Amino acid sequence: MLETEEFGPVTQIKMGREMDGRVLYRVAAYLVDDLLIDTGCLHTAEELLNYLKDKNVRRVFVTHYHEDHIGGAALLQQELGLNVWAPPRSIPLIAKTPKLYPYQELVWGYPDPFEALPVAENELRADHFRLEMVEAPGHSEDHVVLVEPFKGWCFSGDLFVSEKIKVLRPEEDIGKVMQSMQNLLHLEHELILFTSIGRIEPEGKEALKNCLSHLENLGREAKRLQREEHLSEGQIVERLFGGESALADLTNGQFAAGHLVTSLLKS
Repeated sequence: MLETEEFGPVTQIKMGREMDGRVLYRVAAYLVDDLLIDTGCLHTAEELLNYLKDKNVRRVFVTHYHEDHIGGAALLQQELGLNVWAPPRSIPLIAKTPKLYPYQELVWGYPDPFEALPVAENELRADHFRLEMVEAPGHSEDHVVLVEPFKGWCFSGDLFVSEKIKVLRPEEDIGKVMQSMQNLLHLEHELILFTSIGRIEPEGKEALKNCLSHLENLGREAKRLQREEHLSEGQIVERLFGGESALADLTNGQFAAGHLVTSLLKS
């Protein structure tokens, strides 16, 4: 499945593997002039290639190394001769085949390794726009966002997905996620968040503030429950969320409220 929507000069490209008439999970890439930001997963790579063949794309950038962001890059490189840029920390990770859980293989597929170029001077250029690369670790150590300061566009990858985060993967660091959000709030201009799940937040800073407030409140309460009531992490999950998320069973225990509580207690 591939669908597009225009937001002024920005084209959102939503993609997802379709099985039995149902899209398993949608991810979004963004086209700004001749620059494509992220490439979706392997299962939708052919659809993305066909869509882009007449779009005069000249360069590609990926926000981090995860399979739902780099899955189309190798095919675009091979078939259209496009250069792919990436954060320096991503380059060795996307040059090899990752280890995936069964749910990741089903929903997104194994990305083909490819050779990417490092971004020079933390800046990328499209035909009419200049985008600044801002480090934003937490979701992954190599994660970055792209900001167009004059328009206020922020292509936020997986830094922001919801104001009410309830689950986390074990390798994610919620303290670093929160610090990365704080760093964006310190930018002088307003922000429009273009997220990897296809959500557009016109009041981006307000959305980030709401997310931070939610996480800060969860963190304070989790630490209080541990300190004053001597609850275990499992009991804290029960108290805060009413039990573990159904996503834990669907993702081999990867997306879980327990991981969020563990990370909050450490932050």
